[in-house]
Amino acid sequence: MEQPENPAEQPIVSDRVIINGSETLLTLTADGKLRMRERGQRCLTVEKEVLGFVTEGSKIRIRAVVEGGGAGICCVASKGALVRKDFVFQPLSNDSLNLWSQKLRQYIDSLGRPKRLFVFVNPFGGKKSASKIFVDHVKPLFDDADVHITLHETQYQLHAKEVASSLDLSKYDGIVCVSGDGILVEVINGLLEREDWEAAIKMPIGVVPAGTGNGMVKSLLDSAGYPCTAPNAVLTIIRGHKRSLDVATILQRETKFFSILMLAWGLVADIDIESEKYRWMGSARIDFYGLQRILHLRQYNGCVSFVPAPGFETHGEPTSYPNKSTGKPDSCSPSEEESIKVRHHGYQGPNIDLENLEWRTISGPFVSVWLHNVPWGSEGTLAAPDAKFSDGYLDLIIMRDCPQLALMSLMTGLNDGSHVKSPHVTYLKVKAFVLEPGSQTKEPTKEGIIDSDGEVLARGKGTYKCDQKGPMAYDKLQIAVHQGLATLFSPL
Repeated sequence: MEQPENPAEQPIVSDRVIINGSETLLTLTADGKLRMRERGQRCLTVEKEVLGFVTEGSKIRIRAVVEGGGAGICCVASKGALVRKDFVFQPLSNDSLNLWSQKLRQYIDSLGRPKRLFVFVNPFGGKKSASKIFVDHVKPLFDDADVHITLHETQYQLHAKEVASSLDLSKYDGIVCVSGDGILVEVINGLLEREDWEAAIKMPIGVVPAGTGNGMVKSLLDSAGYPCTAPNAVLTIIRGHKRSLDVATILQRETKFFSILMLAWGLVADIDIESEKYRWMGSARIDFYGLQRILHLRQYNGCVSFVPAPGFETHGEPTSYPNKSTGKPDSCSPSEEESIKVRHHGYQGPNIDLENLEWRTISGPFVSVWLHNVPWGSEGTLAAPDAKFSDGYLDLIIMRDCPQLALMSLMTGLNDGSHVKSPHVTYLKVKAFVLEPGSQTKEPTKEGIIDSDGEVLARGKGTYKCDQKGPMAYDKLQIAVHQGLATLFSPL
């Protein structure tokens, strides 16, 4: 047989086999292509399309996924939905059968895919569809890939955090969240509260969209041009590629919260949290209540201070570090005494000399203040189009004043990120941030809501459900970023 010039196309194993009753030449190349030379040039990419294989007597069944409904072994299928497909071939001898099994196993194992996963399913989140998504999409694909899973259904808020804080991680190659963004946030916080947090936070985490927002998995899949679907998310986990993720520490006196998505105060937080009273409307509640809030627009007194990223130093006015009373002046960690009150162990926040950085400040009134760690806030909201997963910065979106008609147009731009180009929006990147929230300008006896990663962080006086206190007070709080602290399964 003529040998290819390209080393990547060199055969690992090549032999005649029987496919669909016909004898043909099948080759596994060094670059992971299964090529069938006869009956047309057809191939299957092991890394992208092969989930696993099983030996059935004298035959080998390859379990794969292809785009569209193309038959047989084919990587030139038309773009479309992913389809699970089996490809069966029969080597002509037992020696060939054993060789094919050995080489296929060696190649798949060389890809570094996860083999043991701990899977959280949140049956109560979003449209309560997570259990069905697990049965219909998650388990079948993991079974095809020969991934052993340990299933755990969450029963109450912070359940996943409790489990993650004590889970024996040595038994697993990763953690999977079949949910919205909330369970992922709980898992990150649980891992960072462990005594072995430095090792624990390196555990790769995967997300399968099954909630209301799904901002993180949308950001991950969109970065590779993939639709935000459960099958695409599961395949991302199976393939085992990883990327780092920045983690922000939100600190207020004795209280810490670790954020990976966003923080909102003003219009966005009000819509997100107060629209819960219209939850019976489904996803339409956001648009409906958003219109209500624009027609009866609130502005808030307050001040934001920040350390700008390079290239954004002209925003705001110079100021000194505004948060000396929150923690030690040279770090975003609390004092030793406060550390004991918070917890006896665990991650204490990034080691950053905040006091000696170049701080800037912007004063209100504000319509909205929004911090984002990743591009998408939800499947339909491209909140921060320039955000990166591990650049060490948060994207800050500020709106101080905006006419109602312009605001309506601006809000429709959230689906494609064009809102950040509005003259009414200030958009920049920051390394650290201090929020000093105040009262509403028109009703000084009423304050606002601070929302982080889709949950209420603080409720001020006179707000929706203000009797239900959040984990923090409606007061000054500080955020600092630890670059690339967490690890996610990623398509790239």
